[in-house]
Amino acid sequence: MFPTTCLRSCFALAVLLALAGGARGAEEEAKEGEYKPGDAVPLIANKVGPFANPTETYMYYSLPFCAPDQLEHQKHELGEILAGDRKVKTPYKINFREDVEDRELCVKTLTNQELKDFEHAVMDEYFFEMFLDTLPLWGYVGDDEEEDLIFNRYGESRKFIYPHLAFQVGYNGQHVVSVNVTTDHARRHDISLSNPNAATVRFSYSVKWVSMEVNHADRMGRYVETGFLPASFEIHWLSIINSFALVVLLTVFLAIILMRVLKNDFSRYMSLDTEDAELGGGEEETGWKLIHGDVFRFPARFTLFCAFVGTGVHLFVCTFCLLVLALLSAFNVSKRGGVTTATIIIYALTSGIGGFVSARLYRQLGGLNWVWNVIIAVLAFPAPLMLVFSFLNTVAIINTSTAALPFGTILVMLALFLLVTFPLSVIGAIAGRNTAGDFDQPCRTMKVPREIPVAPWYRQRWAQVTMAGFLPFSAIYIELHYIFASVWGHKIYTLFGILFIAYVLLIIVTSFITIALTYFQLAMEDHRWWWRSFVSGGASGLFIYAYSFFYYFNRSTMFGFMQTSFYFGYMAVVSYAFFLMLGSVGFYSSLAFVRTIYRTIKSD
Repeated sequence: MFPTTCLRSCFALAVLLALAGGARGAEEEAKEGEYKPGDAVPLIANKVGPFANPTETYMYYSLPFCAPDQLEHQKHELGEILAGDRKVKTPYKINFREDVEDRELCVKTLTNQELKDFEHAVMDEYFFEMFLDTLPLWGYVGDDEEEDLIFNRYGESRKFIYPHLAFQVGYNGQHVVSVNVTTDHARRHDISLSNPNAATVRFSYSVKWVSMEVNHADRMGRYVETGFLPASFEIHWLSIINSFALVVLLTVFLAIILMRVLKNDFSRYMSLDTEDAELGGGEEETGWKLIHGDVFRFPARFTLFCAFVGTGVHLFVCTFCLLVLALLSAFNVSKRGGVTTATIIIYALTSGIGGFVSARLYRQLGGLNWVWNVIIAVLAFPAPLMLVFSFLNTVAIINTSTAALPFGTILVMLALFLLVTFPLSVIGAIAGRNTAGDFDQPCRTMKVPREIPVAPWYRQRWAQVTMAGFLPFSAIYIELHYIFASVWGHKIYTLFGILFIAYVLLIIVTSFITIALTYFQLAMEDHRWWWRSFVSGGASGLFIYAYSFFYYFNRSTMFGFMQTSFYFGYMAVVSYAFFLMLGSVGFYSSLAFVRTIYRTIKSD
């Protein structure tokens, strides 16, 4: 079973971090962002990129906007860097509670290349992102008019940029509580070839301050509310309730059938044992009792098997801790990169669990080369992630995108792995190896394995894997859509209570369906259930990756080689993580089930 002591320790750590984080957040909230009338409120530019491609982002001043004489880069947290943020200070002069009607920023004469850069940005629907007192604001770089094509002697559609930005800033007391930017459609500038003045652009801005009854602590609320409209929010809840009801009915139905079948099996086997004792013989054993001498035969390639199981348990605990911390508000889930940072830290701090489980199981199965087992367990997930990251980071560097991580950040991540993740995994492996006893098996294993009969097609491996993956996936299908819209879109996901319910449903359905399929496999006198239970449990990861194709081609407008590479590359890593995590759930559920039924019967 899962190491319950590790889960209890993780929960205790989550509570402590939540209390500490809440106290620290309240203290920082009280001191942050206080201004007096006339104080400068810096406007920070972050990045630009196609609206349809959230990963394809570039430096704000990669487009020829009015840049300061010397770029002043801002400090970034780890999660912000991973999210592609590259914040710099702008020359906009915004003073607290001072309105500005129309202030010129600069007048630029654009070169042909700069005009082409703007034209490319308009064609790909670039948007920009800025921050005012840490509040984000977005706007489009420009637009085009296809309907004017017939009037254009150059045979092109007219393209416009928005050189004037109108800022509306809300304040409450000494705090900035809201900000919005609008682009004046009437003041847009035509950069098409048909305009003889296309190269000369006057950039300007205006500022209007508005008093608002919004508390400083609640100012991020409107960004969360715009993530899910009230109507869709209700549909969201109804969908998860519907999924919950279906899962409960399915689980109860499956449990009742399985219990009745097992009860009949136990009655039949007990009667056969009684006849054997009274008459000295009886009917030949059939079904899952017949293979009691092979059911605990250790799997092939058990070094890799133990490494996968340990890594899956580690990911299970990491996900559980992340959701608990989010529910306890230990970190700001709406803060840029907050979830990513928390995931990395939790993964590193809980890495000892993976080493512990892997080495303990490896020792119980009679493994001797435990060092090699630890190395495989440590690299089972990070190695594929590193390969995918190396390719995608190279693509981002070639495209000069902010999605490319700086060399310093890569060194920090590497140091975190070498100095925290790897040592904790080794320490956990040593503890697991030293505390491991003999493998608990109620039946003695025969020296010669039994021949496995041929199963019908609907009971063969791929049929079971398909069934095992589809049912758990159907329980989280609705929630998966919202998560994709957040991760690969511009919505902010904060409904971690619903996500936790979906996570529990996923674990329950995976456990029950794997147990049922393991029983049917044993009833067919097939004792090779170890790898089958792991693959069946993790099959939902394959369905998640298949769903990513459906989402890309039918639910999104993403385009281009870079965005496509990032999308399918990282979705492959996420699906692989689900495969390992749910595979461990399926294996341990099946192991507990197999031990239980074979303890109940009498075997020679």
